[in-house]
Amino acid sequence: MTEITRVPLQPIAKGSLTKLWVAVAVVALAAGGIAYAALPPSVDVQVLTAGTGESPTADDVALLNYKGTLPDGTVFDQGERAVFPLSEVVPGFTKAVEQMQRGGKYKVVIPSELAYGDKQMGEIPANTDLTFEIELLDFKSRAEIEQQQRIMQQLQQMQMGGGGMPGGAPGAAPGGVPQP
Repeated sequence: MTEITRVPLQPIAKGSLTKLWVAVAVVALAAGGIAYAALPPSVDVQVLTAGTGESPTADDVALLNYKGTLPDGTVFDQGERAVFPLSEVVPGFTKAVEQMQRGGKYKVVIPSELAYGDKQMGEIPANTDLTFEIELLDFKSRAEIEQQQRIMQQLQQMQMGGGGMPGGAPGAAPGGVPQP
């Protein structure tokens, strides 16, 4: 029968186990820091007054009261009952409004990467975080807006002498049937 050579295990030096665990913790924290740094920037949305109902999407058009300020408190833009197609504003603004509900008031901080980045825009310096106070009054889909515009155009045409009887086509006899 063959015998296995026995090698005695050396005792672990005092403090080595602690050093091993510290090294594991450092590696884990470093990996977590790298993973955190790799996350895309995000907007910070604080609820001042809660809204109700659904939230808009990036394809919607929002009606807002808002005030935009620079880090030093300088107001760079503000508006009441302003109409914003959310697909046509800086990405951070869109991401923030997508987290809101009708009737709500919010404080939003948009990092420069989701605002204008390294480009100066008017009085907004390059690489500047933006702060907004936003009240979401209402929002509608683009399809709803386009339908309302078509209805308004039809009403204007009728009022401007588009002719015809109410409810009928121009030159129609009562009842809406066109005459030859």
